[in-house]
Amino acid sequence: MKLAQYQDPDVIRPVLARHNVAIVGLSGNPLRASNFVGRYLQIRGYNVIPVNPRETTILGTKSYASLSEIPEKVDTVDVFRQPDAAPAIAEEAVALGATCLWLQFGVISEEAADIASAGGLSVVMDRCMKIEHARYLGRMHWLGFNTGIITARRARTV
Repeated sequence: MKLAQYQDPDVIRPVLARHNVAIVGLSGNPLRASNFVGRYLQIRGYNVIPVNPRETTILGTKSYASLSEIPEKVDTVDVFRQPDAAPAIAEEAVALGATCLWLQFGVISEEAADIASAGGLSVVMDRCMKIEHARYLGRMHWLGFNTGIITARRARTV
């Protein structure tokens, strides 16, 4: 499988413009990556919908046991689960009417991608939504990323 087809900026940018994000596997533990990403997205104005059957509330929002229980529109399903769980999540995302299946770093599943694509969803794989937001819409350029300039030298001041 060629991951590059699932990491296309022309797919990622429009997905980032949609603000209803269900995060499957969102943890209530603030030390977990999923919690950090969810908090970041909330701060940036996204409606983060937690999906975790072990929690009742995460980041101040009701947590749902599965995607099928969510009563509102979901644009993107962001997955923080093991790759073997991804195909079933993809099927739920299609049934829910989501527009994108986003598989976080290390969640690589060709089967899930095929299911989502066949259901008309965009697919992003092995990418972090927080990092991509910072790259394309955030402030990553303040840190020197994505500027097109590679140097360790400081600019001279006169």
